[in-house]
Amino acid sequence: MRKKLLTGNIRSPTSPSVNQTLSPIRHGTRSRGRKITPAPTKPPVRIFSISAKPTVVHFATEDLEEKIEPNLEKRLWGKGERDESSELALTRRGMDSTVVSGTKMLAADPLSPSGIEDGDIYDGAWCALHEDKKQWLQVDALRVTHFTGVIVQGRNSIWSWNWVETFKVQFSNDSISWKPCMNGTLEAVFEGNRDTDTPVLAVFPGSVVARFIRINPQTWFKNGTICMRAEVLGCELPDPNNIFQGQVEERTRDKLDFRHHNYKEMRKPLVTVYLFQLMRSVNEACPDITRIYSIGKSHMGLKLYVMEISDNLGKHELGEPEFRYVAGMHGNEVLGRELLLNLMQYICQEYKQGNQRVVHLVKETRIHLLPSMNPDGYEMAYKKGSELAGWALGRFSYKGYDMNNNFANLNSVMWDAMELETDKSKLVNHYIPVPKQYTSTDALVAPETRAVISWMRSIPFVLSANLHGGELVVTYPFDMARDWAAREHTPTPDDSFFRWLAAVYASTNHVMSNPDRRPCHNKDFTRQNNIVNGANWHTVPGSMNDFSYLHTNCFEVTVELSCDKFPHASELPIEWENNRESLLVYMEQVHRGIKGVIKDKDTKAGIADAIVKVDDIDHHIRSASDGDYWRLLNPGDYEVTVLAEGYVPVTRSCRVEYEHYPTICDFRLSKAPKPRLKERRKIPKELQLRLRQLRLRRLGRTAKRRVVRKTV
Repeated sequence: MRKKLLTGNIRSPTSPSVNQTLSPIRHGTRSRGRKITPAPTKPPVRIFSISAKPTVVHFATEDLEEKIEPNLEKRLWGKGERDESSELALTRRGMDSTVVSGTKMLAADPLSPSGIEDGDIYDGAWCALHEDKKQWLQVDALRVTHFTGVIVQGRNSIWSWNWVETFKVQFSNDSISWKPCMNGTLEAVFEGNRDTDTPVLAVFPGSVVARFIRINPQTWFKNGTICMRAEVLGCELPDPNNIFQGQVEERTRDKLDFRHHNYKEMRKPLVTVYLFQLMRSVNEACPDITRIYSIGKSHMGLKLYVMEISDNLGKHELGEPEFRYVAGMHGNEVLGRELLLNLMQYICQEYKQGNQRVVHLVKETRIHLLPSMNPDGYEMAYKKGSELAGWALGRFSYKGYDMNNNFANLNSVMWDAMELETDKSKLVNHYIPVPKQYTSTDALVAPETRAVISWMRSIPFVLSANLHGGELVVTYPFDMARDWAAREHTPTPDDSFFRWLAAVYASTNHVMSNPDRRPCHNKDFTRQNNIVNGANWHTVPGSMNDFSYLHTNCFEVTVELSCDKFPHASELPIEWENNRESLLVYMEQVHRGIKGVIKDKDTKAGIADAIVKVDDIDHHIRSASDGDYWRLLNPGDYEVTVLAEGYVPVTRSCRVEYEHYPTICDFRLSKAPKPRLKERRKIPKELQLRLRQLRLRRLGRTAKRRVVRKTV
């Protein structure tokens, strides 16, 4: 099997600007830069008004037999499909997947005295201490390897431009004696970079078998210094000394489709038998518990498909919580997309086999999986493949929107109100309305964002997670710092429960929970148990996490799944194994806390939009259209008050246990005195007519008496 070894602890800077394009060795953070200004041609925008109350939208079951519009197909896929066999030939195992530790990398004179890993502080690249041709970057492949080439990039920095323009390559089996890579009778000199971002592939003239490889810079940008990022390509060979005979690589037993699926492969079968329609195949295998629907379209017209998993498809069940996973907000962060496709396959298979854990989850939860929020961006990255897509290609939507900060900034709305309002009882801490300017015709809002907002408002979601890539950490709200600081701890009133949610995923993830793992970049999140307050990492105004918390009842976290944004297809099985338990146990958290139904005491009808307040937590939630509610809480005793317009408030004590099931706290509300008086004044029409006739007769008699008196 071919293996790819990555050199250079590659990452993006902590706070890169939006127009930066980072390496195909996609370590890094969620960059939070400026939004790219869209082109003059405006996309078709559906203008809508967003109030504080949710709307009811029914999403019809999707017809996957529907043909793709010819013009759209030509624009996206007209010039040749990507040859997946070329990617399979570059199977890797290296720095991206953290298999090759920093101790297996050496350099002649790293810029930092502490070793190669400290090169992270220099914007994700190795930088040499001296500017001469004696500098080198070395990687230990761990086993005898058939080396075939390297991919190089410059150092991505907002402060300086640095790249290597030409370089040589050397090989060794003992790290002492080295042989150069030859091109005939001459030592091969390879072309490097001409900018900081574009990946350049250098294929060796002849394959070389060795264990160690060195990259030796020869020339570099005249106004910069020796800095580079690199990937080493090759295939692992059998070990003649049987040193690794007893070491078996971890693999998965789940029989799932571990490939990268573009839009057509995800929805419609191609000529090749292996590229079957994944979502449709799941639906056909489990028609009783799966349904496919679309929540809207991207700018290019690609549908945003959602897989619903439930034992009662197409409608909300009283008392059953709604859960969602969203992936592909950044189109080039593809692991989440494939994990959700794997998850829907897994649930279908395990449900049919009678796995009681999965059966219980399906029967007690309505699950929604959105694998690709940014399908346009994904198609751009997919065409380049995992090796050459770079760090930013496909991150943004087709029109240049970063959907990670494209939601309405309700944090500022809430905090401004706090500063202006003297009567704190009048402050709104939930279901905050969206500002009018956000819904105007010239608002810079992506159609994908609008579609997701409509989806969020139409279904009473309780819990969600959006899946990203480029780091190994789980972040929780608030994502935006209150004082617009670059980084500042900014907790929500539900901070303890959000930390629980983040810890649940991180502690069950095989890679995150490994205390000996190498950090992706300059930030070592293992010291924080691999969770962090979003604003304390880097501030993000208009994030989906914050919007979901402030505009709906839904709690949401962000999961950074891997150092590598676009892992090779060969890495997908182990990535599934790393995340399978985390994906399942996180969904089960939707059943924590309290839930119940709020009804009219007399009519027994459910009361919609009733406010549920928990003492000492300054964030309320509301009941759904049929009166049911869910309030996520950690174990403990709580005083819960329910208020509804026209009703007398009711308070009761609710205890949350440690078990994985919610405490039932139902409420029966009596109408307030004033509404009752109004109802008593309601008189049947027949009686109203009778009273009117009597009143007229009485008036008539009074008038006659007055006439008689005047005559007398």
